[in-house]
Amino acid sequence: MLFVCYPACTTCEKARTYMKHHGLSYQERDIRTENPSLAELTDWHKKSGLPLKRFFNTSGNKYRELGLTQKLPEMSEDEQLALLATDGMLVRRPILVAGDTVLVGFSEKAWDEKLNK
Repeated sequence: MLFVCYPACTTCEKARTYMKHHGLSYQERDIRTENPSLAELTDWHKKSGLPLKRFFNTSGNKYRELGLTQKLPEMSEDEQLALLATDGMLVRRPILVAGDTVLVGFSEKAWDEKLNK
């Protein structure tokens, strides 16, 4: 499993604690220093089944600085994915990639449903 996170994020810490508690092994990747690529984001978006907007860190400073609340609706999915690939701080975290399962953000209930089948 690949765990893409921002080490200082409290939500990422909750997810990390969850995985340790459930004995899940994972490879951790810092989203600031190793931003997801366009190919990864495209693949994860397809596998997640989520709307693309869910991949954006809508509460982040970068999102607000770029005025994305107004701009995203006018952008194509390809343009949005390309933008996400430019800066890890635009991407919502954590992201957990486990085979064909991709979880964005942390919700214990959602993670239980997807990981403890």
